[in-house]
Amino acid sequence: KDQLIAQNQATNWFPETIKHGRFGDWLDNNVDWALSRNRYWGTPLPIWRCEEGHLTCISGRRELATLAGDYALEVDPHRPFVDDVTFACPECGAQASRVPEVIDCWFDSGAMPFAQLGYPETNVELFEAGYPADFICEAIDQTRGWFYTLMAIGTLVFEQSSYKNVLCLGHILDEDGRKMSKHLGNVLEPISLMDEHGADALRWFMLASGTPWQARRVGHGTIAEVVRKTLLTYWNTVAFQSLYARAGNWDPATATLTNLTDLDRWAVSQATRLARDVDQALDEFDTQRAGRLIAEYVDDLSNWYVRRSRRRFWDADHAALSTLHHCLKVVTQVMAPFTPFITERVWQDLFASTGEASVHLSLWPSWSDEEIDDTLRDQVALTRRIVELGRAARATSGVKTRQPLGRALVAASGWAQLPDSLQEQIRDEVNVLELDSLAGTDELVDVSVKANFKALGARFGKRTPLVAQAIAESDARSLVTALRDGSAEVTVEGVTETVGPDDVIVTEMPREGWTVASADGESLALDLAMTEELIAQGISRDVTRLIQDARKSCGFDISDRISVTWHSGSDQTIAAISQHGSSIATEVLATSWTQAPVTDATVIDEELDIVIALSKM
Repeated sequence: KDQLIAQNQATNWFPETIKHGRFGDWLDNNVDWALSRNRYWGTPLPIWRCEEGHLTCISGRRELATLAGDYALEVDPHRPFVDDVTFACPECGAQASRVPEVIDCWFDSGAMPFAQLGYPETNVELFEAGYPADFICEAIDQTRGWFYTLMAIGTLVFEQSSYKNVLCLGHILDEDGRKMSKHLGNVLEPISLMDEHGADALRWFMLASGTPWQARRVGHGTIAEVVRKTLLTYWNTVAFQSLYARAGNWDPATATLTNLTDLDRWAVSQATRLARDVDQALDEFDTQRAGRLIAEYVDDLSNWYVRRSRRRFWDADHAALSTLHHCLKVVTQVMAPFTPFITERVWQDLFASTGEASVHLSLWPSWSDEEIDDTLRDQVALTRRIVELGRAARATSGVKTRQPLGRALVAASGWAQLPDSLQEQIRDEVNVLELDSLAGTDELVDVSVKANFKALGARFGKRTPLVAQAIAESDARSLVTALRDGSAEVTVEGVTETVGPDDVIVTEMPREGWTVASADGESLALDLAMTEELIAQGISRDVTRLIQDARKSCGFDISDRISVTWHSGSDQTIAAISQHGSSIATEVLATSWTQAPVTDATVIDEELDIVIALSKM
């Protein structure tokens, strides 16, 4: 018992609570294990007894053969066949017969590490090289079953547990949270699930949708959702890279990570971070965290890097194609243990010609902390937060996204230090011509502050009302300015207290002609004033969208050049297209751009009062 407790102490349990809880309590209250069972079939209890009561315990079939004769080597070593084997008792010479009992079948399970190899009679070196196991895994109900028998027999025979790490899986439930049962009729067969959703989808769900040791709700809807969110996004990003690599005659053998933009460097750095963090998560048997990291990066790669770099892919930009190629290779490698089939298909299509023959034969992506740029990560994260504020401000303004605006004013710590390329991304995403600081433009918004009692209560307890009063009595603008730099100070009964952005609820109400969005101490204000030039730019973008949608509906290839004929009865639309026609033509790959009456319209838009005809050149 003391040895078992010591071996348990040296074992890593996931979750750790099992170690000193469910399993530790079992060992603390351990009792003798009655090994014998009265069964017709099973592993025989290897004890022979003579009429005098002398007991002979046999270590293996070879020892049995030395006592009973070589014929014993040919006998099936189970009941009832082995019961026919008798021999002279080594102690008194009387005939010894095997006792009728068999060994508890759980002893078989615990003897698996050596019994499967025939040790100690055969495979001695193979056994010694692989004992103890690095890792075992079963459901939590095996705490007092397989987990125990492996440790008990290993400790008894070798004075060392059979395993170093053990992962306890939670139970599988139906979508309503009920335990699956044939009686309830809610059992889902794995093969039918894989037939419908794919083996990779089921694997990804089981590994990444929750911590392995928690109970898991499984159903068609939940599996389909994880497929849509991650696996399809990954596949579509791969298809995007493949499409534009072919369209630009780009050879992956020429891929080089040189002359990268800030966005390229961010994608590469985050790919390196992903390899490191997934590696560490899997070392800790935390497949959920590893899956979440992969899913987040796949989303970042698709919905930020690719989307922000589309024009570069259209132009077959070498750095962009090389960057996405590199990032997809890393993602494919770290996803391979989760989804072996889709990643192998991607590897064969994109990477096998320049690397290992299989993703499962490739080395795990290398990484070093020096290759990971935390500053750039934070800057891109800030860029994206500001963009989200811009989208929120537009949503409340009623101005459509494609309509350019004159300027946006930003209040956020560190935004002014963003590289020009990232500030340009903000301008482009928010669709404004200028970006400036909100500081010093107090006339745009009215600011009010109040305490966040939930956050303050956790820190100040009974003094919370006093801190809240001090916040309410502070100068709102000064307090908000300080919070944007990280923290602010208020005086409570003569004592200076520090409060952070989470402790204060800031409300900013825009004045007429402006709209403002704020979150976590960061704000963006949009100037809604319209000029004729801004309106013309908005019309040109609407026309571009109409033609791009028409290209797609006509089935044109992304590289097809087209001829455009257009006609409008609106002076405003005519003026806008006349002013921006060349840029529209460039955007839609039109080599012919003609204003003339249209007889066979491809597009009709009543709002713009325009008719457009397209044809492939």
